[in-house]
Amino acid sequence: MEINRDTLKISIGVLFTCLGAMVAFNFHWNENSIPITGQSLAVLVVGFVLGRKRGLLAIAIYLILGLIGLPVFAKGASGIETFMGGSGGFLYGFLVGGYVCGVLQEEGYGRRFLHCLTAMTIGTVIILVFGIAQLTFLYGFEKALQYGFFPFLPGAIVKIILGAAIIYYIPKEDYLGKRL
Repeated sequence: MEINRDTLKISIGVLFTCLGAMVAFNFHWNENSIPITGQSLAVLVVGFVLGRKRGLLAIAIYLILGLIGLPVFAKGASGIETFMGGSGGFLYGFLVGGYVCGVLQEEGYGRRFLHCLTAMTIGTVIILVFGIAQLTFLYGFEKALQYGFFPFLPGAIVKIILGAAIIYYIPKEDYLGKRL
């Protein structure tokens, strides 16, 4: 049996994202515990490195695995209730943020570190906008910012820088091919 390169890359992207969700610690904010994970970092790196089509497919498979009940989200969460609750908007944002990072990579954003920072920032902002939108729907805008934005901002900045470094230092021929 032979596995083609695209299938292998997508499978590794799904695995990397699952592992990213396992990297987690709790941040205490206003008497609540908020999980800070490597999930969004992994999603954006996967989207960027695999490009818009393969990256989107890897992220979609990851989300489907969580939807059907496999404990692949932060703190082992899964199921439809996760998508309908406070984390759901961030999960939906993974698809769009990862896709946009893939588009940016295909436009040549991996060549300069500043472009890598820009791609990771745009992807992160997209994820946060989706997350805040769902939290606003559930709890109101003030609480959405209080629990879905401000506590995540320091970690988001660190993940943007780390993600940019990862995608900048991956050999470009691994994902940009002969366009260099």
